[in-house]
Amino acid sequence: MRRPWLVRAAMLLGLLGGASGSGAQPDARPARPVALPAQPMALTAQAAAGRKLFFDDRLSNPPGTACASCHDPQQGWGGNNRSRSGVAAGSTPQALGGRNSPTIGYAAFTPAFHVVREKGKAKAVGGLFWDGRADTLESQAQGPLYAPLEMNVASESQFAQRLRAAPYAGELGAAFGLVEAADDGQWARAGYAALAAYERSPEVSPFSSKYDAVLRGQAKFSPAEARGRRWFLDPAKGNCAACHEVVVRSKDPVRHLFTDFTYDTLGLPRNAAVPANADPAFFDLGLCGPARVRPKALDASVCGAFKVPTLRNVAKRPFLFHNGSFTDLTEAVRFYVERDTRPEQWYPRGAGGRPLVFNDLPRAMARNVNRDEVPYDRRPGQRPRLNEREIADLVAFLKTLDDGFTP
Repeated sequence: MRRPWLVRAAMLLGLLGGASGSGAQPDARPARPVALPAQPMALTAQAAAGRKLFFDDRLSNPPGTACASCHDPQQGWGGNNRSRSGVAAGSTPQALGGRNSPTIGYAAFTPAFHVVREKGKAKAVGGLFWDGRADTLESQAQGPLYAPLEMNVASESQFAQRLRAAPYAGELGAAFGLVEAADDGQWARAGYAALAAYERSPEVSPFSSKYDAVLRGQAKFSPAEARGRRWFLDPAKGNCAACHEVVVRSKDPVRHLFTDFTYDTLGLPRNAAVPANADPAFFDLGLCGPARVRPKALDASVCGAFKVPTLRNVAKRPFLFHNGSFTDLTEAVRFYVERDTRPEQWYPRGAGGRPLVFNDLPRAMARNVNRDEVPYDRRPGQRPRLNEREIADLVAFLKTLDDGFTP
């Protein structure tokens, strides 16, 4: 069975075979224009305009990258712009970011970033991006647009000029009441608002999975899916619902978002294909940077923590976790249950032959890794909380969360 650190080694070979230097593109991406798919449902005028922006690959600099390039509905609203490195490629030939594109599916339900106290300890909740640094979909939309390693739009004025030249400019202007004399700032703000309106639409949050059909009484789980749900909820087995929260007694799909919007430090294996990781002193610490400053209400124990994503459409996503270090859902589940019982399967070995556990964190921050909750409460040689059949059951259940099910 091919383990994630071997996959990353192969990715690194691809990186070395391409252009050199930080940000080098690790793979050749065949040109593929972003096609606007058929619209399956009615949208508001603002969301319909935003939909056209979302799939428009003429907005980037140079043209060729749309929002949908990294948030493809066919890939669970992820996709990384056809990069095979686990992290997102940008619009310029050498651009490669540092994180896997987070899904925007169901992002409309994410609360603004805030800190709560639970059992006397401060805990981060909410916010957009893997580190919660944006509070609204409007502000989140601006991040990829202007990031040099992403869509690389030079300025708000350039964005506004491209919106004015777009074939849907009249539709956008009408939807947001733009007058003929509207300035660049007004056009740009209409663009951000349109993207946010689309992301709030039922097309992005359709609640159309088999799981939702079961909630509505329109379908039944298979025996394997039913067992997987049991392991998912069981606090002594998978304990997945401890973070990927659902309200079991509710039939309202909105109460089944499969995230509590909190943050966790998983101790993931390091992804060697991330350009910044070529520097052994560099570490992506999530809530502690490099993309944000650690909130003052939180202490250093949150360094290395990333937001718990929704599991809706998880089986469609080509890469998993913030660093894209896993490409297979079964392997990802197996990592959760075997990380501590068989660390040699997940981490490279050091000079003395011992696994370099939690090697994507500074050694001093290894104490931040979640090692207390089930299924992490194991030690090398102990039996994991789930066996192979139970892992298969759990994966079968997770696949019921993919949208597009027909009863």
